[in-house]
Amino acid sequence: MTPEQLQARVLHRDGLMLILDKPAGLPCHAGPKGGPNLEALFDGLRYGLPKPPSLAHRLDRDTSGCLVLGRHRKALAKLGRLFSSGGIDKTYWAIVEGGPAEDSGRIDKPLSKLNKKSGWKMVVDLEGQPSQTDFRVLGRAEGCTWLELKPLTGRTHQLRIHCASMGWPILGDPVYGPVAGETGGIPLHLHARAISVPLYPKRDPIAATATPPAHMLAALKACGFGG
Repeated sequence: MTPEQLQARVLHRDGLMLILDKPAGLPCHAGPKGGPNLEALFDGLRYGLPKPPSLAHRLDRDTSGCLVLGRHRKALAKLGRLFSSGGIDKTYWAIVEGGPAEDSGRIDKPLSKLNKKSGWKMVVDLEGQPSQTDFRVLGRAEGCTWLELKPLTGRTHQLRIHCASMGWPILGDPVYGPVAGETGGIPLHLHARAISVPLYPKRDPIAATATPPAHMLAALKACGFGG
């Protein structure tokens, strides 16, 4: 990705933060084995500042959409407080296999991290960290449902494990899907659709919306999306 291509994905820019439309399939930062990552491209987002911005939070590699960056240390500290206190409103879109019988509700299941020699994943655990997600059905099609998901807490893989634990895993999820490691080549259908950040006390929250990625459009349209 060139600096110009990355800049074209900026949804909001001010003196404290950037909101970026993260592409699916690119991790936010380098893993233990290195490799391409979004953070390595941040020098193209300095916009005149001496240092590049930094991640204020993270999205999974295969999740697309609204990602917040802090432009300097004080901005990152302020954004960190907002994220940790639940002051930032996040809205996700997902296509799930099957779907809830209800049109809306709340998933309230504590989560913890399970470590194995083969890797790790999140699991529902009564002794785990409190985790809540609100859901609302936006559309239905044969065999799948378009959901709006609002995480009230910020646990790792929260939306993915919450949906899977309810019996309707997110389409294309290789970890929490019906058969671990198998997606039939379908990418993860999870998108950080919108975010609202109350960054300035005397102003309205800064809101940004990200267009769904191309790989989700067929399923979204089948469920009634008209965009």
